[in-house]
Amino acid sequence: MTALKPSRLPIGALALVATGLVAVATYEGYEPKARPPVPGDVPTVGFGSTTHADGTPVRAGETITPPAALALMVRDVTAKEGALKICLAGVWLHQHEYNAIVSVAYSVGSAAVCHSSIPAKLRAGEFEAACRTILDFKKVQGRDCCLPKNKTFCGGICTRRQAEYRQCLGSEPT
Repeated sequence: MTALKPSRLPIGALALVATGLVAVATYEGYEPKARPPVPGDVPTVGFGSTTHADGTPVRAGETITPPAALALMVRDVTAKEGALKICLAGVWLHQHEYNAIVSVAYSVGSAAVCHSSIPAKLRAGEFEAACRTILDFKKVQGRDCCLPKNKTFCGGICTRRQAEYRQCLGSEPT
């Protein structure tokens, strides 16, 4: 017997579930001391936060506790979700699709996701194609992170996008 996939829900009824939040935290990794994730990037702290709760930018060398880092991550995820719910208004998704798209938005920004072909593909019912578009977000500073020569610079991005793609398709846990 095959398991039934849950029904899609309207975007407004979805929220990143705990397993999705844990996945984002795992992808980002915890960094107690602010530093650029790759040379030339802006400093991040905790679970990839670039700004403090008051909106001021994180400065290299600043430190954060795990509870404060989790609070910033939840704030950042909530902001990304709000932006996605605007640009994906009217779209119905499975929870696993939603979790994957929020994870990508957390990494590259909701504006990048909203200005990509993902919203149009979802509105057209092209869910697999929308999921496949996640794989396009594989560059950092113009470098293709999936190329072997860039593995030490940003190979983790390639691994993350492949996992998010599989999650979006429902092949990985949400």
